[in-house]
Amino acid sequence: MIRLLVATALLCAATASVGAIELPAEIAKRGSIKVAIVPNYPPLEFRDPATSALSGFDIDLGEALGRKLGVKFEWQETSFDQFMPSIATGRVDAILSGMTDYASRHEAASFVDYLRSGPHFFVQQSRGAAFKDAVALCGKKVGASRRTAFPAQVAAWSEAHCSSNPVQFVGTDGSADARTQLKQGRIDAAVQGSETLPYIVDLEPGAYTPVGETFSPGFTGIALPVKEKALQQAMVEALDALIADGTYRTLLAKWKLNDNGIEKATINAGQ
Repeated sequence: MIRLLVATALLCAATASVGAIELPAEIAKRGSIKVAIVPNYPPLEFRDPATSALSGFDIDLGEALGRKLGVKFEWQETSFDQFMPSIATGRVDAILSGMTDYASRHEAASFVDYLRSGPHFFVQQSRGAAFKDAVALCGKKVGASRRTAFPAQVAAWSEAHCSSNPVQFVGTDGSADARTQLKQGRIDAAVQGSETLPYIVDLEPGAYTPVGETFSPGFTGIALPVKEKALQQAMVEALDALIADGTYRTLLAKWKLNDNGIEKATINAGQ
């Protein structure tokens, strides 16, 4: 009987804790959070080839956060270029789409950080022996999406490690284009986020091999309106609750992202 009372008390306490998370009145009344997404960044977000349904770590995390908050995550597909305008104009309440938390973005949005991330070099596996460490890339052609921070990060890495024989950077139209150019031999190496590279390597067995370690480490975050402090705090509390109850760790394992996990939610920890 005593054990039953204790268990009931603990359950009630946990329920009260979740119920105490306060959302902005408009969102609470609507019963949903409008979330921008571009489903082209597996394993974080993509459309399942078999069903065309939204899939990935971010989708699972969003649904779990919605359950903690007592609302539905209403996914809205858009383009990368429309992310910040969508937040600024109120078309969406949040962006949960593998977006890196950079200090340069903090004037436009606040980020609740939920993954560790950072760029990582990789090459064709058939040429892996020629690139036993990242320094072997000095003087070589390295490609990465020009729409990301990768160009600046590769330039900084090159300046720090390559002296008078710098990396020759090649801007690409996204990560898929970088991989295509790598296969065609137009570049010697490519750059992919550490949170997506293991998935890409597994997706095409024998095609690629990572080189060196992740450089310019940072965070991936949920972008929210700067002025919406209540929404930011609600997201932090919901994410911390998922970390505490083991849901977060289960999702990391499901999508092979164990090395990218965090211990506690933070706001604007990106540099």
